[in-house]
Amino acid sequence: MSGAHLDNGEHHDNGDHHGSGAAATGATSTKATSREATSADAASVEAQAVGTPSDVASPAAGGDGVGSGGGRAEADAAIKALWHEFATEPSQRVRDRLVLHYAPLVKYVAGRVGTGLPTHVDVADLIQSGIFGLVDAIEKFDPDRGLRFETYAMQRIRGAILDDLRSQDWVPRVVRSRAREVERTLERLGARLGRTPTDAEVATELGISLNELHELYGQLRLTSVVALETLVAAGRDSDSVVESLPDDDAVDPAAVLVDRDNREQLADAISQLSERDRIVVSLYYFESLTLAEIGKVLGVTESRVSQLHTRAVLRLRAKLQGQAGS
Repeated sequence: MSGAHLDNGEHHDNGDHHGSGAAATGATSTKATSREATSADAASVEAQAVGTPSDVASPAAGGDGVGSGGGRAEADAAIKALWHEFATEPSQRVRDRLVLHYAPLVKYVAGRVGTGLPTHVDVADLIQSGIFGLVDAIEKFDPDRGLRFETYAMQRIRGAILDDLRSQDWVPRVVRSRAREVERTLERLGARLGRTPTDAEVATELGISLNELHELYGQLRLTSVVALETLVAAGRDSDSVVESLPDDDAVDPAAVLVDRDNREQLADAISQLSERDRIVVSLYYFESLTLAEIGKVLGVTESRVSQLHTRAVLRLRAKLQGQAGS
């Protein structure tokens, strides 16, 4: 998962607030064991969460992912039977069926958490982390207490996502906290003064010296990371870095067209020369013969070949200039 910082400063308590029905039988696994046991099928569960139908009721509205009326009552009875079976004799088969049933919760929570994160954080990565939180919630939930599983699971899922994001963060949490404090101070002073506050005013508001504020700014530079894609996309139609990098070996299409046009004009001009001039030009420029060798081919002296060459070049130049002028 790409590293990302959290700007909301939320803390998650992973303490177990509910008894485990599976623990009554002494078969509940630890969180680490559940991560290992579900790593093989996490991708399929994630796909189920991503592909949740649009008619599934939102967890925030109290929906549990099933239809209304008689079908909903039957689904409720079926899920209660699954919970009873899992509490009585926990197994991976029943657990996986519960995970698939409550998978829409993961998508919902991941979407809410991802709203305040940088754009480079993929929601699919958040869903993958949330799946482990859902598994942990299923294994530690006790349905006999009469509490709603959705409420408990959403806290576990959210906590798993936040914990995974924090583990990928390269900036210490204390620095993140100080950064938020400085941001709030700047906003508060700006609203009060009606202008951008000076460093001295900010230091006074924070209760620190000016040197301490400058040192704090140096630490906060770690949090000011901008994706290269974002910088490249500024003022451009394309946001791809690849499209902005020059290719020194690439062929310039305009140069190819110009060269092709020049060759056609030159060939046309050469075709209008006399036969002897064409032979001199062909042997000298295309066959790389010397003037003396051309003289032997034509049976003339080298000086005569030089005269023929000069005459041919002048005629070609005049014809090409005439074509360019027209």
